[in-house]
Amino acid sequence: MPAKSKAQQKAAGAALAAKRGDMKKSDLQGASKSMEKSMSEKELHDMAATKRKGKPQHKSDS
Repeated sequence: MPAKSKAQQKAAGAALAAKRGDMKKSDLQGASKSMEKSMSEKELHDMAATKRKGKPQHKSDS
């Protein structure tokens, strides 16, 4: 599942780092914290590996 925005891609990268033990889980905030708990390492990797070119900074609600 590809990331829909740059912010989502960055959050997935942070959650992936915590899941792998590269950073403390207690350092996570907001979306990355819930992503780490609810998604598998493969799902996080797929989302974090999304290319950023052409993605909006934040996903719009429309």
